[in-house]
Amino acid sequence: MAIITLAGKQFDVDEDGFMQDTAKWDDAIALGLAEQEGIKELTEEHWRVIRFLRDYYLKFGVAPMIRKLTKETGMPLKHIYELFPTGPAKGACKLAGLPKPTGCV
Repeated sequence: MAIITLAGKQFDVDEDGFMQDTAKWDDAIALGLAEQEGIKELTEEHWRVIRFLRDYYLKFGVAPMIRKLTKETGMPLKHIYELFPTGPAKGACKLAGLPKPTGCV
């Protein structure tokens, strides 16, 4: 595992850059991770997806399936890929501070 520093905080990430301790996440971390992913600005739509992913993860301990994500955010999958070019699992979950998803996000 690697240790990276964003927004003045250090945290462990796996080989793909996913945070290992979701409790260390905050909005500033999301902004730093977005920059690493090539996303210059987080809009309200980005935050809607990020907040849904975090809330769902904190409640159920897993990332939601894609169908749940699109239904609950009201965004088609194509639009989520426009917001997060690396996709809902690699991009959105990473920005939300979740561990690397194992299922169908």
